[in-house]
Amino acid sequence: MAFEQKIKELLDKRNEAKMGGGQKGIDKQHELGKLTARERIALLLDEGSFEETDMFVTHRCTNFDMQKKSFLGDGVVTGHGTINGRPVYVFAQDFTVFAGSLSETMALKICKIMDQAMKVGAPVIGLNDSGGARIQEGCNSLTGFSEIFERNILASGVIPQISAIFGPCAGGSVYSPALTDFIFMSKKNSYMFLTGPKVVKTVTGEDVSTDKLGGAMVHATKSGVAHFVGETEETTLQMIRELFDFLPSNNMETAPFRHTEDPVDRREDLLNHIIPDNPNQSYDIKTVIKAIVDDGEFFEVHERFAPNLVVGFAHMDGLSVGIVANQPKSMAGVLDSNASRKGARFVRFCDCFNIPLVTLVDVPGFLPGTGQEYQGVIDHGAKLLFAYGEATVPKVCVTLRKSYGGAHIVMSCKALRSDKNYAWPSAQIAVMGASGAVEVLYGRALKEIEDPEERAQFMAQKEFEYNEQFANPYAAAKYGYIDDVIEPRNTRFRVIRALQTLITKKDTLPMKKHGNIPL
Repeated sequence: MAFEQKIKELLDKRNEAKMGGGQKGIDKQHELGKLTARERIALLLDEGSFEETDMFVTHRCTNFDMQKKSFLGDGVVTGHGTINGRPVYVFAQDFTVFAGSLSETMALKICKIMDQAMKVGAPVIGLNDSGGARIQEGCNSLTGFSEIFERNILASGVIPQISAIFGPCAGGSVYSPALTDFIFMSKKNSYMFLTGPKVVKTVTGEDVSTDKLGGAMVHATKSGVAHFVGETEETTLQMIRELFDFLPSNNMETAPFRHTEDPVDRREDLLNHIIPDNPNQSYDIKTVIKAIVDDGEFFEVHERFAPNLVVGFAHMDGLSVGIVANQPKSMAGVLDSNASRKGARFVRFCDCFNIPLVTLVDVPGFLPGTGQEYQGVIDHGAKLLFAYGEATVPKVCVTLRKSYGGAHIVMSCKALRSDKNYAWPSAQIAVMGASGAVEVLYGRALKEIEDPEERAQFMAQKEFEYNEQFANPYAAAKYGYIDDVIEPRNTRFRVIRALQTLITKKDTLPMKKHGNIPL
């Protein structure tokens, strides 16, 4: 009988832990349109796969009579499970317990699963819904954050780290998601900021709402902090599962192969006609991307931020690849500060985790102006250059149309150890466009021509000559900067064959502790 009583005690404690802060707190979550920590885990992981750890942990704080109120699990649910059969570690903050505020013991629980994830080589997913540091615990709470941040840093480039924001994430707690590889936010209830609206009002006098200061759309469109925004928590969790399929479990593995019936040698005739005759007209680069990847499926990253550069994941002949492409539909595909750092971070992630890079180039240059120079476009552009030059994964580049000046260099040019560089017949690789080049090359002669019509004819003739010499891919191909000029409709086949050849490539870097990327 005594043994049966102990079993009952265990089951009762499990049920108590699963209730978090109690039914009242759970009901309040639901009233706000939010899921509980356990409901989120159930939707994220394969059914029945979750193995919880530290269910019976409680806080140790005695300040402000905290010993009189404690909950099993202490505000975070931790453990491991699977997504599509692959192992993953997860922690989910429970807002029903002290508003999900971080205690010393919560930090220990999170650090424990992060340490285990590093040992076994499995990704970590953090589901954030927290009021920040638990004030009653003072520096113990702050140290807990620091311990988590240190593990984020050590795990960076070793295992994929994904964060999802489903409620408040403020103050120091924002730095753990910021240190991870990808941040998801739900559109309705999530927000992130270092200092809240009240502090902003007190210090700067600025009157701003929570949503305008740090809501999901602000971080998806303006700051670039958020990579993905889901309409609901359910859709956000499904997006994480989709992303997971493109990623390896750690830096020693490759992403899982996905079977496809899409033929390797499929030709896309529309690509032979997609480039407009007028070089100043735009087209949608996503049409090109979807035409060459498996089954037309492209998982875009940072879709709402710096849309002049498109980045994301796809499969090509079943192999997971990272796509980087200029978007002529947005700002003519020009590179600016935001696009450069967006691209650099994505390229570095792919390089960390053995994901080959496919770059599609149509870039007229860097965005000029004082605004960009004052923002440090030089440094930001150097980040993208550094990322491509440092990357050792297979790199295949296709120049579709314009590739001018410094922008040509940073977009995976041959000299940055790009492995295969192809060009369409429409490619124009030069220091600058024809009109600008003529003004530089023939500036003195133009000043001497007084008649406007004669000047226009002279410029037209010189632009024609310049285009004949440079506005084609053969000038670059002559020097080996382009490996081959290809028919656009054959792009899928040529890129896949290059990737198949490069799968065993090995680039080496000079011996060093690490580089000093221009941050």
